[in-house]
Amino acid sequence: MKKKVISLLAVMALTVGTLAGCGSSATNAPEGTKDAVSTETTAETTTQANAEAGATAGLKAGFIFLHDENSTYDLNFMNAAKEACENLGVECITKTNIPEGQECYEAACELADAGCDFIFADSFGHEDYMIEAAKEYPDIQFSHATGTKAHTENLENYHNAFASIYDGRYLAGIAAGMKLNEMMENGDITEDEAKIGYVGAYTYAEVISGYTSFFLGARSVCPTATMEVTFTGSWYDETAEKEGANKLIEDGCVLISQHADSMGAPTACETAGVPNISYNGSTVSACPNTFIVSSRINWVPYFEYALGCVANGTAIDTDWSGSLENGAVELTDLGTAAAEGTQDAINAAKDEIIAGTLHTFDISTFTVKGETLESYEADVDTDADYTPDHEVVSDGYFHESGEGFRSAPYFDVQIDGITLLDTAF
Repeated sequence: MKKKVISLLAVMALTVGTLAGCGSSATNAPEGTKDAVSTETTAETTTQANAEAGATAGLKAGFIFLHDENSTYDLNFMNAAKEACENLGVECITKTNIPEGQECYEAACELADAGCDFIFADSFGHEDYMIEAAKEYPDIQFSHATGTKAHTENLENYHNAFASIYDGRYLAGIAAGMKLNEMMENGDITEDEAKIGYVGAYTYAEVISGYTSFFLGARSVCPTATMEVTFTGSWYDETAEKEGANKLIEDGCVLISQHADSMGAPTACETAGVPNISYNGSTVSACPNTFIVSSRINWVPYFEYALGCVANGTAIDTDWSGSLENGAVELTDLGTAAAEGTQDAINAAKDEIIAGTLHTFDISTFTVKGETLESYEADVDTDADYTPDHEVVSDGYFHESGEGFRSAPYFDVQIDGITLLDTAF
């Protein structure tokens, strides 16, 4: 698995306005150590960590990326690393195209030997190798996106981080539903033809959580919407992603979204004239006629928070989770393909999510094999056998990552209304 994932917390005093990015991929991930997943690392915390002028000056940070800038996933992290380090006066060293293997351990050791005080890796499969390096260099802080083992390893210098990107995808789904409604009003499609296509990488929990939350957002404004999901078996394969999008379009999907890292799906949509919702950043430059919106995790807040902790000698959260409220999850500006009224609908739902009156995985809004999901035990602690160990349905909704257990996603329920076309991955 990899990345997935993003989000991630609200930018501190130095960058009060930044927002969220994307993710690595994990199926099951552990419950937050120390006490629970931190969802309250707010601007106040960050301000405290970075308040002293020059507190972080002289620090050196190392970043390990699975791919290079051609991957929208990795580019999102790269931009955040650069911005955070520039804001704080921290020296930034990056390593790109580092596979999810022993190469990651070697890269981490090289960064440690180069004097880095903080080392971060962005892909799920990097985790075991980062843990190995953390054990070898106990005086250096290591962090990893969407990992699942920080709370079980109990290392003071190893941490996991992510964000509630499912809320961002839900909001992006509202934009999709608004577009479907517009197409029906214009007579372009009928209610029965309101079918969304989704290009996913793997059948991991992070991807399932993502496409389900997106679908539920669309359904909240367009009740007749259905969705088909195809998988590529790769986080980054432009040809496969383009072929997947084209297959969905040929199968009658009138709007496409994705959880994969290349421009394959968006460019296929632009060529076919099919509206698209991307991930990890705007694709408007390549898709001026079809781009609607994109959700992403903004990693600047987390990087600034973590580097502030390193500078001040304070503990970094074992499992850190960003959110809409603290600025770690965000949507881009709307593209020209967005339907009228979309921004107002997004803003209203966002306010409700932040207020706690709307929950993305409200069990009254979906069924599983025709039944309401009244109870569900998720493998939050992630043992080798993926044994369910935590009840995650209560108060009328499924409590996804960042809500008391761990930062990485664990929603892996197949709900009605979504058809999976290929599940070999």
